[in-house]
Amino acid sequence: MKYLNLFLSAVFLLFAVVQYNDPDPVHWMALYLYTAGVYGFAAFGKYNRIVLWAGLAVISAWVALTVHDFFDWIKLGEPNIAGQMKATEPYIELTREFFGVLMCWATVVWQLWRVRKR
Repeated sequence: MKYLNLFLSAVFLLFAVVQYNDPDPVHWMALYLYTAGVYGFAAFGKYNRIVLWAGLAVISAWVALTVHDFFDWIKLGEPNIAGQMKATEPYIELTREFFGVLMCWATVVWQLWRVRKR
């Protein structure tokens, strides 16, 4: 599990790095760096429940704010959002953002579940 956590920490660090040219990079970099940190600390068995619960609260609110974009994408018939890197339509960027936030939310939930088992 240690190596999986280290690998996922590195992946989320890379996610944070590639946000530099995003129109709104600061909060995305913060989100991905937080998630990378969660995985990094988990790799060494370090869990801070307050940090995890606080992160879960913030990310859950973020999911709630973006979930309507996901449903709008479904109403459109789930058009391709990965065909090109440039977001030519707003639903492309908004749906991708929803999935990014959802990945971070799943990370924190998984780590809280692991802490509970300890």
